[in-house]
Amino acid sequence: MSFEIKLPLFKGPFDLLLFFIERDELDIYDIPISDITNDFLNYLHHLEKLNIEVASEFILVAATLMRIKAKMLLPRPVLDELGNEVDPRDELVAHLLEYKKYKSIIDELAAMEEGRMQQEKRGNIIKELKLISEITDVESELQDIDLYKLLKVFEKVILRFEEEKKKPIHTVQQYPYTIAIQKDYILDRVKAVSKVSFEDIILDYPTKIAIVYNFLAILELLQLQLISIHIGLGFNNFWIEAYAGEGEMVSERME
Repeated sequence: MSFEIKLPLFKGPFDLLLFFIERDELDIYDIPISDITNDFLNYLHHLEKLNIEVASEFILVAATLMRIKAKMLLPRPVLDELGNEVDPRDELVAHLLEYKKYKSIIDELAAMEEGRMQQEKRGNIIKELKLISEITDVESELQDIDLYKLLKVFEKVILRFEEEKKKPIHTVQQYPYTIAIQKDYILDRVKAVSKVSFEDIILDYPTKIAIVYNFLAILELLQLQLISIHIGLGFNNFWIEAYAGEGEMVSERME
């Protein structure tokens, strides 16, 4: 079993509104806003059920129709500067009339465009070919070159080269360290000698960035309770050991 669904295609929301007006033979100057709003919304709901994306312009016109419908239901008419009652549909009617005016000449403009695309520009082909050959004549161009012109071109090239050299160069350097790698390194040192001095770690990696990575790795290992550190009194150094239990993560002792 197979079925086919055919939906009329509309180029925009005003095209859809004009379709409803012409279909029901309505007076465009006295639109039954309730009926046309229901038809418009039913069409949009039908598209949504078929998982067809509804353009934002259709949603905007639907909201405008509902706003006009709500204004006509409220017993509070809007008055203009002369005290006359303003019809909430006036703005919509003006847009529809403007759209209908342009739509009526679209076919004529499209036919004119298609006819113009099929035409070729009239011209003296022999003269144009001769002009092109003169422009691209390498020998005639070389005849006008002298030493002064060559020097000016060389000067411009040198100046451009110097300006390029002065431009800042940004170099991205990737360091051979990661916190995960340094964590493994510290744990391996602790397992090998049971107690490691932070000074020894600095000697193994004597660069500023390596010290930062090692220090961050030590902080993470402390948080994970995999190591403990002991701070010597009066020294700017500390010793790293395997974690020994509660209360042993950070302690002071005489060394």
